Amino acid sequence: MIISTTPTLETQKITGYLGLVTGETIIGANFIKDFFAGIRDVVGGRSSSYEAVLREAKDSALKEMEERAKHLGADAIVGVDLDYETVGPNGGMLMVTASGTAVSL
Repeated sequence: MIISTTPTLETQKITGYLGLVTGETIIGANFIKDFFAGIRDVVGGRSSSYEAVLREAKDSALKEMEERAKHLGADAIVGVDLDYETVGPNGGMLMVTASGTAVSL
């Protein structure tokens, strides 16, 4: 399935709009990752543990959105937007939402 942030596909003609599709994921960052990320932030450099959590959450939200589009019979999703938010007590959880328009080609 083609997934694009653009509203159109340069090499494909959109023949039908099937509706909005979304995928949501909420992942908690545990205490050990927080501790090591804090040490890395003090020393400098990137926090690979947080980067891995971000990638996992993004991939999960995109996969869920794609499954919903397939259920509608879509060939592609256009206008995709990813949104990252912290939620829960003390911002201890990460929410990633993917949304776009399911289309047929």
